[in-house]
Amino acid sequence: MENASKALIIAGSILIGLLILSVLVYLFVSFGSSSKQIHAEIDMNRLNEFNNQFLTYEMKDDNTIYDIISVTNLAIENNKYYGYNETNKGNFYITVNAKIYKSSLKKDLQLYDIDAIQNLAKNEQNNMYLEDTETPSYERLPRYSCKVTINEDTGRVSCVDFNAIDT
Repeated sequence: MENASKALIIAGSILIGLLILSVLVYLFVSFGSSSKQIHAEIDMNRLNEFNNQFLTYEMKDDNTIYDIISVTNLAIENNKYYGYNETNKGNFYITVNAKIYKSSLKKDLQLYDIDAIQNLAKNEQNNMYLEDTETPSYERLPRYSCKVTINEDTGRVSCVDFNAIDT
């Protein structure tokens, strides 16, 4: 009888041990998949934050040359960060194209000088309609619409096109 009760205690201890071990394995697997899901959500949030820097310009049809300069700076910084230029365009390379009021500009930004874009902005201001001198100069600036293209492989912005709006 004494051996039988010890055997039952040992068997019960083993069953309790297996139950505790099963619970620990379940929790480990559960927390592991939750961690993957959290990392995926963080990556998606970063991607959305990056894309929204460019998509905000697509949502409005009253972009100015200064908005084009801002997008150009963002794209240049992105291309520098990833070390891309025209010869080694990769999945994260961004191009900005702009059909500027009374002129045309289409350059890959890695090769394009931001000072030239800023000079173009000054020319835009000088070429504005001068009849209405009571209107602030910012309001007389030509306006541009914007279309953003997103890379299907990476889900990141790959091209930003600005087009002058005929007024």
